[in-house]
Amino acid sequence: EVSDAPFMTREETSKYTDALRDGRVEQFTFTLGPKSLITSPSYPMVMGQRGFCEIRGIAWTGNGRVQRVEVSVDGGRRWRDARLLGPALDRCGTAFTAAWDWDGKPALLLSRATDELGVTQPMPAEARRLRGAGSHYHNNAVRAWQIDADGRVTLGLRALI
Repeated sequence: EVSDAPFMTREETSKYTDALRDGRVEQFTFTLGPKSLITSPSYPMVMGQRGFCEIRGIAWTGNGRVQRVEVSVDGGRRWRDARLLGPALDRCGTAFTAAWDWDGKPALLLSRATDELGVTQPMPAEARRLRGAGSHYHNNAVRAWQIDADGRVTLGLRALI
């Protein structure tokens, strides 16, 4: 069925409506800001021996093209540019990679994308400040992977809260 107006169904109104921090509601949020996700290493992987590792992931934005992706292996204290693979197309996923020499110590891996409008993917605290705590469906905050000394990879969200 095709329509030129919203159907106002439960899924449409519950998933595309975001409660904002100031108590107002933004109805029909359709554009997601820049988002990136490290796909390797990621859960449930176990890192091999210390040494060279390739960090791989994907980034996208509803604002046009991904301009830049940065990665951090120390929880966001320092960031460095990842290499974008292939052309960054309009509103399409863009693969990225970065070399990492893992020293065998615990690490917290992050990635953040910046789009062609200059908008950078927010850290979780900044996303909550901007959109409020109830905005889960359109969450574009930075995600973290915790690497333990034994090489186990788990979700590192608690470290960013």
